[in-house]
Amino acid sequence: QVQLVESGGGLVQAGGSLRLSCVASGRTFSSYAMGWFRQAPGKEREFVAAISWSGSRRYYRESVKGRFTISRDNAKNTVYLQMDSLKPEDTAVYYCAADRNPDYSGPGGLDAWGQGTLVTVSS
Repeated sequence: QVQLVESGGGLVQAGGSLRLSCVASGRTFSSYAMGWFRQAPGKEREFVAAISWSGSRRYYRESVKGRFTISRDNAKNTVYLQMDSLKPEDTAVYYCAADRNPDYSGPGGLDAWGQGTLVTVSS
């Protein structure tokens, strides 16, 4: 079973940047894809970005393309989400998730979640 711990959330003004980190343990990190999701108050959890085991494939929701960058360091068992040009609508709890497959396979492939880290973007 994979254990995931996120960090890096906080309060930032619109236009600012944050970098989220997620450290994984319990399974060979380089064997599976990782994803970031978010849940805003009163809304459903939504996909933000995902990355394949090697980092060669990356996927983003449309609204964050060009502003967010997902990356991973397999030597550190860590996946990152660099968030630039933040907007108030990016305010949410951000979760990392592990896919049981080497490439992102959609919500059905996810088998582990972190506890979440809160990102608040003020206008």
